[in-house]
Amino acid sequence: MADIHKLTVQLRDRGTKRANRRLRQGGQIPAILYGHKKESKGLTLSANELHAAVRHGNRFVALTGGVSESAFIKDVQWNTWGTEILHVDFARVSADEKINVTVAIELRGEAPGTKDGGVVKQTLHAIELECEAAAVPEKLSVNINRLEFNQTYHVSDLELPPGAKALTDPTGVVVSCIAPVEVSDEDAAEGDAEPEIIGRKKAEEE
Repeated sequence: MADIHKLTVQLRDRGTKRANRRLRQGGQIPAILYGHKKESKGLTLSANELHAAVRHGNRFVALTGGVSESAFIKDVQWNTWGTEILHVDFARVSADEKINVTVAIELRGEAPGTKDGGVVKQTLHAIELECEAAAVPEKLSVNINRLEFNQTYHVSDLELPPGAKALTDPTGVVVSCIAPVEVSDEDAAEGDAEPEIIGRKKAEEE
């Protein structure tokens, strides 16, 4: 079971975009808590605390302060550069409640099949899981240190948390070590052809 990360929150009225901008300038993040057929509540919390939770992959959290509830970090909205959190959605859950969640897949290691001329191709970068809220992993790591040439790992080969079930097709291909795609001389020539620049021909004629 994942560690329960505590976040201190305060109640807030639903603010305008300008009010939310002022909150962020003051080191606070606007948030909302919903679910379990209860009233939605507007919240604020420390940007530093939230960034620490997200950085360590803590998605199941205990909210304290303005409310005392366990919740799941359902959605995080980032700025354009992915450096600043703008808003977060919390969904009420209990530790043993099963939820559907998307979890990223990360490859680790080096496939021995590459020494035989193969290339590693990752087809799936995330899968859908049904899992207890407190056991949701930050990501699923796939060790490819035994991935040979012409070998494939499927969804059914993934190591999941105890009690978790993959909702993605078990026959789906996660990663393969395959022969590189050969490019014919004709295709290469077409690829090297200078593209026509719109407006240039007319300018040259003039």
